[in-house]
Amino acid sequence: MTTPKWVNPQRQAYLVKLFLQSRGFCVYGHKRCPIPSHYYEVVIEEVIRNWQLDDRAQRQAEWEAERIALHSLNERCYPTRGQFNALAKDIYLANQPHHFVIGLGISGVTFRPFAKVRLASSYIHLHINLGNTLRKVSKTRRRKAIRYGKALPIEIQREVDRLINLAVRDYLTH
Repeated sequence: MTTPKWVNPQRQAYLVKLFLQSRGFCVYGHKRCPIPSHYYEVVIEEVIRNWQLDDRAQRQAEWEAERIALHSLNERCYPTRGQFNALAKDIYLANQPHHFVIGLGISGVTFRPFAKVRLASSYIHLHINLGNTLRKVSKTRRRKAIRYGKALPIEIQREVDRLINLAVRDYLTH
């Protein structure tokens, strides 16, 4: 026969002591006690229920402690190479791009190619006219570059980047 999880020697001794004091009747020592909640059997059911709740809470606390121990790696949370000092921050910000190319497209009004560009650290989008830069590319390569973002030939891509940089620089200076 297996014993319940709540049974340990201290608890067994407590139940025996309680039985010997009450002789199986009122645990508070009343003679001919009319209150049913004072009887030994009712009291030990409540005591056992409390022990079970305590054991459950202890197991939960042990599980939480084990989970925290398993998942904490004792690693530092801040950057491993240190925090930015003023000079490193200036160098980092100087090397960041001023704009991001979102994509290429064909204007529905002028039927000319344009580039949609978002300025860094802002919500501003510029639509930059690319003129006749894409004329040197075949029709299918032009369509793939516009529709699917495929790469253009290097010379054409350099010309597009130059036009975009000029337009962004002009916008930022005015």
